[in-house]
Amino acid sequence: MLVIVIRTLFLYLLVVASIRIMGKRQIGEMQPSELVVAIMISDLASVPMQTINTPLLSGIVPVLTLLVGEITMSFLSLKSKTFRKYAAGEPSIVVYKGKINEKELERLRFNLNDLMEQLRLSGNPDVSQVDMAVLETNGQLSVLEKSRDGMAEFPFMLIADGEVNNEELRRAKKDSKWLRENIKGNFKDIFLAMLTEDGKMHIQKKERKSK
Repeated sequence: MLVIVIRTLFLYLLVVASIRIMGKRQIGEMQPSELVVAIMISDLASVPMQTINTPLLSGIVPVLTLLVGEITMSFLSLKSKTFRKYAAGEPSIVVYKGKINEKELERLRFNLNDLMEQLRLSGNPDVSQVDMAVLETNGQLSVLEKSRDGMAEFPFMLIADGEVNNEELRRAKKDSKWLRENIKGNFKDIFLAMLTEDGKMHIQKKERKSK
């Protein structure tokens, strides 16, 4: 009996440590890969807990393997926008200026009833009063309603981590020539460049890494 208790406590601490290492996201905010890994880790750890004849390493090795795999994916997602796009997806604008993007809903296999339900839950049942609704990569819907004057401050993220977001540039009704004129220097040196709807630019350069 004592052996079972010790094995259970050890595996419990291992699972808690693994989830902690994966990050501080809440369950509802996990990316698909993170959620899958969390479920698999708990499932793999439960096998040695239930069967005392199963070697403890049979639970430890797979858990650590999944943990290393998830950390590797997180690192690659941080360094590569392309990898991040395919591993976690990208936020999708499903409502813009009170108009529902039907093509985007179809692409996401997100039906109208689901959208209206999420809008109601966010306190915005009238879609005509929604300036923008974005379906985030974790499945949550971010909603920005119009202000009293009909305008909402939803900035355009023109550059993120040194890469130009052409979709945001088109949405802001700007082009690459305008961007080069307003941002001096190499785009690769820009960590974040955002443009507000009233024309104000916020630019943050990348921090220089100490050698």
